[in-house]
Amino acid sequence: MNARKLAYLNALEIDVWQRREGGPEAAPPSVDSVTPIEVEPAPAPAGLENGAPAVAAGDLLSSDVSALSWNELESRVRGCTLCPLHVSRTQAVFGVGDRQADWMVIGEAPGADEDRQGEPFVGRAGQLLNSMLKAVGFKREQVFIANILKSRPPNNRDPRPEEVRACIPYLFRQIELVDPKLILCVGRIAAQTLLETDTPIGKLRGKLHHIAGGRPMVVTYHPAYLLRSPVEKRRAWSDLMLAVRTYEALGGKINS
Repeated sequence: MNARKLAYLNALEIDVWQRREGGPEAAPPSVDSVTPIEVEPAPAPAGLENGAPAVAAGDLLSSDVSALSWNELESRVRGCTLCPLHVSRTQAVFGVGDRQADWMVIGEAPGADEDRQGEPFVGRAGQLLNSMLKAVGFKREQVFIANILKSRPPNNRDPRPEEVRACIPYLFRQIELVDPKLILCVGRIAAQTLLETDTPIGKLRGKLHHIAGGRPMVVTYHPAYLLRSPVEKRRAWSDLMLAVRTYEALGGKINS
């Protein structure tokens, strides 16, 4: 592990083992007498055909959405009134980032900060997501970030089924337009929605899934959850390593 990535992990308050040249992994020197905890290993992505059944994008794209360009799609989202959330929202949160990105990050729904600023993953959770991406060599502007819902549910409650049905065609059109090599799904609600399951997130992470025409997806914890449960950052790092290995197996290159 190079010094820069070790510094990023330290910034995330993740203690990791370092590999000695030509030898087995060994713990770095203890700081303040705290013993490092070994990061849970992530499985190698051997056999990209493995994983949960794919969610077919075509099944979720209505004909009037499937042909929309970026500008048409954004205009449709910002003026959408298909569910009652348009009444209480400040603005729709379309998504942000590189529209030809290799990585796409998908979360659940906008929160209060996102509703005010019109951009997904801002505030403390957004800062942690930025650090997570930076730890594996991506700047925020090098990925595309979106949510399943484009409008904030009142009091940050869980999305309702009818809201998901109204909004998710927009997300799947975004996936088609971006055409990412890898999807990073953050949080229980997003993962269960995209995989159409009620399996706990602890059993969904650590393995490779496929959605939207067989695109590989890695599930990890939501940054907001990691802020409340920092001990889980070690597992989140393991998930990021699985994402990196999958991406590299598909020919992608991570910045050094």
